[in-house]
Amino acid sequence: MAGMSSRVRVLAFLGVAALLVLAGVLLPLGQWSESLVTSVRSAGALGALVYAGVYVLATVLWIPGSLLTIGAGFLYGLLGGTLLVLPAATCGAALAFIVGRFAARDWVRAKVRDRPRMAAVYAAIGERGFSIVMLLRLSPLFPFVFLNYALSLTELRLRDYVLASALGMIPGTFLFVYLGTLVTDAAALASGQRPDGGGAQQALFWGGLVATAAVTWWVSRLARQRLERTLAEQSNHA
Repeated sequence: MAGMSSRVRVLAFLGVAALLVLAGVLLPLGQWSESLVTSVRSAGALGALVYAGVYVLATVLWIPGSLLTIGAGFLYGLLGGTLLVLPAATCGAALAFIVGRFAARDWVRAKVRDRPRMAAVYAAIGERGFSIVMLLRLSPLFPFVFLNYALSLTELRLRDYVLASALGMIPGTFLFVYLGTLVTDAAALASGQRPDGGGAQQALFWGGLVATAAVTWWVSRLARQRLERTLAEQSNHA
């Protein structure tokens, strides 16, 4: 089941990437994206701060941030988007954790009841909190927004939770930001705007896509396998 889930995620990623590339080739996204990016970047640091603030708020409100992460890649590029999203996602996760721990424990408990495997997660966190949180972030076992609140019921220190979450979110953040860059890259390649384009540039473009998907799948698969073994051990000891 773990292998099938990983394959489904890879196929879903490649499908979304193909749709984004197709949109970049068939639609006049080169003109649209250039206009939008120029407008957003003209706002400078204020625009980035507003975007980050929206991301933090969405995380606290249990809204998945995938589209916002992709949008950051589209607007700010691979490096800029990653540097914007990772701190914003970490801050949002920390705030959700605090809200869950001090203001919404009953509501969180009700949500956790629908996930019986969380009992094993809580037991594992009691022994190896930092590493388990990082594995949870690396693997697709539970949704990101769910974990932000579910982990607030543990005895984890906020510092350990934040650091483990930030480290574990790096591959997924990079992947979705990269997806956001595909639209503008595809539009530029289709219109021949890149001065040094040609076969080498296109090979780099497609090679980067495949490599990003492969590495993320591999890391996610290893994390999930290790997490599954740990949770199975906890269930057997219970």
